[in-house]
Amino acid sequence: MAQTDGEGGTGGQPPPARHVIAPRRVAFDWERTPLHWLPGEPTATHVINVLHLLLPAGERWFVRVFREALPLVRDERTLRDTKGFMGQEATHSVQHAHVLDHLAAQRLETREFTRYVDFLFDRLLGEHPPFGLRIPPREWLRFRLSVVAAIEQFTAVLGDWVLRADGLDRADPDAVMLDLLRWHGAEEVEHRAVAFDLFQHCGGDGLPRYTRRVAGMAVTAPVIVWLWAWGASYLIRHDPLLDGRARYSLRAHNRAVAKGLLPGWRELFSAIPRYLRPSYHPSREGSTRRALAYLATSPAARAAAGALARASP
Repeated sequence: MAQTDGEGGTGGQPPPARHVIAPRRVAFDWERTPLHWLPGEPTATHVINVLHLLLPAGERWFVRVFREALPLVRDERTLRDTKGFMGQEATHSVQHAHVLDHLAAQRLETREFTRYVDFLFDRLLGEHPPFGLRIPPREWLRFRLSVVAAIEQFTAVLGDWVLRADGLDRADPDAVMLDLLRWHGAEEVEHRAVAFDLFQHCGGDGLPRYTRRVAGMAVTAPVIVWLWAWGASYLIRHDPLLDGRARYSLRAHNRAVAKGLLPGWRELFSAIPRYLRPSYHPSREGSTRRALAYLATSPAARAAAGALARASP
């Protein structure tokens, strides 16, 4: 199902003209990006930096799971959108991995944390069920598709937030990092319904399919919260500029929320009951128009489009 448009979060608007979901081969220059890319805001900086810890492995995993599902797709539009999604996610994984290299160059090494993330996606959620569990291959694939769809619910909400986050602009952020986050967020909004539609297409019918959707969110939501809290704590504790003097705290986090530097708890957690409505569809999240408007002005996306145009015969 091609993307429709939901303006203002959960409202509905007529869809924009149909467009093709395709990767933008962006590149970013991290040479001048400081470790605290939000000046004077280490908590907000590192809570957002958790994305770089999770996404390289996570989005590679998305692509592997979707590649397994491709032979099951019988709808041409779903197949086209799924392939576009895979291209975008592969690009996201590469660009966030480059940020990890940049953090390491600034003496913030993350491999101690990311090896656990790799274990989660490669072993616990790999092609075969872990611990010798006897789950039929089709059912294991359906479960993993439901997890991807649940994760994409959160990435759509975060993507829409970062496109609207005026507080980030007021904080004088590093321009390259802000462009990375908004380019990525815009593409998450652009393809926000693809994982859900693929799950609906491959996840069975009726109550069993809905039960699988609920199970995917029941697993995903607490794991995301745990990984994010652990990741933020890890980054702050290992930040060489803080030299062990600071720890992650909810008080500092909430101060950053009040400044508009992080999304609010209600905005994040209200995404769960919306997703669990039987009639729900992700096209109601965010705004395709807003996402495409940013992508038309993003320095990295514009440079990628220019390079593509010059390379075309």
